[in-house]
Amino acid sequence: MAARFGTGSSRSAVTGAAVPERPAPVRRRAVGLGAAALGGALALTAAAVTPAAAHPGPQHRPQHGKPAVHYVALGDSYTSGPAIPAQVDANCARSDRNYPSLVAAAGRYASVADVSCSGATTAEMWQAQGTNGPQLDAVTGDATLVTVQIGGNDVGFGSIIATCAGLSVTAPTGSPCKQHYQASGIDQLTVNVVKTAPKIAQVLRAVHRQAPRARVVVVGYPDLLPDDGVGCFPAVPFAAGDFPYLRDTEKKLNAMLRIEALLGGAEYVDTYRPTIGHDMCKAPADRWIEPLVPASPAAPAHPNAKGEAIMAQAVTARIGDSGSRR
Repeated sequence: MAARFGTGSSRSAVTGAAVPERPAPVRRRAVGLGAAALGGALALTAAAVTPAAAHPGPQHRPQHGKPAVHYVALGDSYTSGPAIPAQVDANCARSDRNYPSLVAAAGRYASVADVSCSGATTAEMWQAQGTNGPQLDAVTGDATLVTVQIGGNDVGFGSIIATCAGLSVTAPTGSPCKQHYQASGIDQLTVNVVKTAPKIAQVLRAVHRQAPRARVVVVGYPDLLPDDGVGCFPAVPFAAGDFPYLRDTEKKLNAMLRIEALLGGAEYVDTYRPTIGHDMCKAPADRWIEPLVPASPAAPAHPNAKGEAIMAQAVTARIGDSGSRR
């Protein structure tokens, strides 16, 4: 992935109802599947460490009588759409059905540059990912719309998934992951979110500096786990008490992104609320986020094509079909 969790407040809660303990062989098998799937996700991220040049995206003529809009999309794998066909950049695991592509198709833009890349952190805004240049290089003075979805990898999404899945077998009805990250008396994931906030602020300052006429839109992360906090072990191998803990962590991440957008002269698009009820615990026909063993083409713990489409709808509803300033 890449994608993830935020804000300075420390509201974590364990409100999920306990689930019956499964026989040990079932638990081991579930976690084994989860670990194998996670390995695939990390392999996608590893592949993204040698990404190629940015896919420029479709070119459109501006609507008659309206100013030309030049759209640039920055982000991690939640933006790029790994494993969703068709993949147009294997190095960055970027799909032509990711939300920037769908946003571009819904409007008419003078140019579109989607430089999102799986595995990206805020550091990759300034530094190359293998052969893929710094994402901020795509933000030039003629950019008039920039979407940014970043921060999950800075918080540590991949390692959080691996840690929590591994610990789930030790206390499937408890909250071993929460206990692990709070062992020092301070919630480490909240600390990670707080430390990521100034990095987001720095990205937004850079975008404004390089594209002073641009409308800048920060895109939040969709609902990964049941919003009611009730888990679905072993389909998603987290302990019962860790579902609400991880849910709250993601909400902290999104709250931080919203605040930094406000403080940084940007707009915020909420993709969490529109995706409630379609998390990775739902049946394959109903979910927009795939679990650790995907049933639809997508990376584990990532949006599938439906999820990208819903995020595109949320972004388009915010910016309008032209993407120009209101």
